Amino acid sequence: MFDRSNTIIAVAGPTAVGKTKFAILLAQEFDGEVVSCDSMQLYKFMDIGSAKPTPEEMMLAKHHLVDLIDPRDEFSVAQYQKLAKAAIKDILDRGKTPIISGGTGLYLNSLLYDMDFSSAPGDNSYRDELTEIAEKDGREALHKMLEEQDPTAAAAIHPNNTKKIIRALERLKEGEGQIRQFSDITAETKDYETVLIGLTRERAELYDRINKRVDILMDEGLLEEVKGLADMGLTKENISMKGIGYKELMDYLDGISTLDAAIDTIKKNTRHYAKKQLTWFRRYDKIKWFNISNFDSDNNAFEEIKKWLLTRR
Repeated sequence: MFDRSNTIIAVAGPTAVGKTKFAILLAQEFDGEVVSCDSMQLYKFMDIGSAKPTPEEMMLAKHHLVDLIDPRDEFSVAQYQKLAKAAIKDILDRGKTPIISGGTGLYLNSLLYDMDFSSAPGDNSYRDELTEIAEKDGREALHKMLEEQDPTAAAAIHPNNTKKIIRALERLKEGEGQIRQFSDITAETKDYETVLIGLTRERAELYDRINKRVDILMDEGLLEEVKGLADMGLTKENISMKGIGYKELMDYLDGISTLDAAIDTIKKNTRHYAKKQLTWFRRYDKIKWFNISNFDSDNNAFEEIKKWLLTRR
């Protein structure tokens, strides 16, 4: 069996595959506590759309890094790494097993690999440098810099929105730009050993679960949740509101789409995101995959996962 004194178990996989359920089962089996690796579950007031663990689920296993950040505040992978590693150390120091659970690839990378973000927070020198470039060479030069580093972000930001361009470049410097170059990351962290479990399902089953979950989230009051966030002053410009489910319903509230069209777009975007997640996680050499669709039940699948963990050296 793995050395429980200095080992974390990470459960990765696409949205709606069942990570929360399996993470809780692992925490119960191995005297563990769950550390969220989900960029949306961190935010307060965003309970439904982020599919946060329910109060009942959090009673089954202690959760960390859930319901922590005000959605009006910006948040980076550097900040996540600092908070998550502190939680992991605390859990290990108390003789328990950290169970990392979530589907945000950038965040998981920051825990698996030796990535130093120590100089990122609070460093205004790069912002000053970018501001000087904008003043000297024009806003177009700044936008071109972003286009070279992150074409997707550049396409989403107007060339005249200097403030937003600068923040995007800052976030890239804080780690996201480095993380995108997956092939350049080779040194695993020495802070702990990692056992990496990947969960997947057959595509038809996974997509059906995604579609049904969106309907359930709507029934649970996702639209009212988004309205409440809008009443707090949040807009599509806030990073927190760019999450799937929130941005589409903001379009509906802004009169850009109908409600039915917004719901269909949420389903489509979630399915696309699940595909991107699987592509990301399949690049990990050490991940052990379990296709839940191959088992009669989730419990039988968990028994197989547990068996693998207990026999692993």
